[in-house]
Amino acid sequence: MESVYIHIPFCKNICSYCDFCKIIYNKSDVKRYLEALEKEVKEYYLNETMKTIYIGGGTPSLLNATELSQLFKIIDLFNKTQYCEITFECNLNDITPELIDILINNNINRISIGVESFNTEKLKFMNRTCDFEDLKNKIILLRNKGIYNINLDLMYGIPDEKIEVLKKDIKLLLKLNPEHISTYALIIEDSTIAKVKDAHNINEDLELEMYNYIRKKIKAKGYIHYEISNFSKPGFKSKHNLTYWNNNEYYGFGLGACGYINGFRYENTKNINNYCEGKYRFNESLLSKQEIMENEVMLGLRKINGISLYNFFDKYEVNIQDVFPVKPLLKNKELIYKNGNIYINPNQLYIMNEILIKLI
Repeated sequence: MESVYIHIPFCKNICSYCDFCKIIYNKSDVKRYLEALEKEVKEYYLNETMKTIYIGGGTPSLLNATELSQLFKIIDLFNKTQYCEITFECNLNDITPELIDILINNNINRISIGVESFNTEKLKFMNRTCDFEDLKNKIILLRNKGIYNINLDLMYGIPDEKIEVLKKDIKLLLKLNPEHISTYALIIEDSTIAKVKDAHNINEDLELEMYNYIRKKIKAKGYIHYEISNFSKPGFKSKHNLTYWNNNEYYGFGLGACGYINGFRYENTKNINNYCEGKYRFNESLLSKQEIMENEVMLGLRKINGISLYNFFDKYEVNIQDVFPVKPLLKNKELIYKNGNIYINPNQLYIMNEILIKLI
């Protein structure tokens, strides 16, 4: 176990597309929540040394100085390697010199900012705000104070979005020169504001055009396309997210958090009262070897370089082609074999789910 995810569910407002566990900020709720979070960590953490810690939400950056101090006392409970990657999710409007100083003093070395778009209409749909000049100045401030690993999120495929809007978003995003870029097509999930308002996805052909444009433009600027939705400069891949995509085990602490420990996958309760009463776990199941291998395939093929056949055999003592129908997909070139790896044909990344269904 080398990774841990910490969930901070509090938000100032609710984004229309968000289906993560979230609660409107309330000071009294935050206090009792952080007390419960500390108890959960002390109950389940087994003193392993962590290589990555990810503090997400929700909106961790809206916590005040006192609340952040309480949060970082919890983070101090974890043993960490010398170069532990510690990511902190930020809302642009929360970034101040004072917040940055607190983060640096507590060894945060990677910041993830949910930009999503610079377009007024897209932002209105998402119930968000983002100003390019403000973001540029905040990034300069982060770098001047010593944080040099910044991820920016971008969302596309918003209802009625035109390709020209996406092109402008990408142009502005690249001007900011972040170390890492995550791009996501809108998925209208149940229990979201977008679903309630009967929002609709854009045409699939247009979404594919957008995806291919994103890949082409970002890669042309020297970024490595290393996962279906993620790009990084050399040396700046998300070590934490690679834990997930490599199907390695990890802790998940906090309301609605998920974890994978000793072959068990678990999900925490999304009920804050139950959580604060110490009733953390909502669902827990022991995976069979077959289920674990299926997860290995589903997650591993999200990576552009795919799955190492040697590593698969080393993990499970079985050849992948003896468990999954790999050969027909290699024959029709939906999968490619090269240098000991199998991976999805780059020309068919957009229909990855259809290929996975054939495999599993």
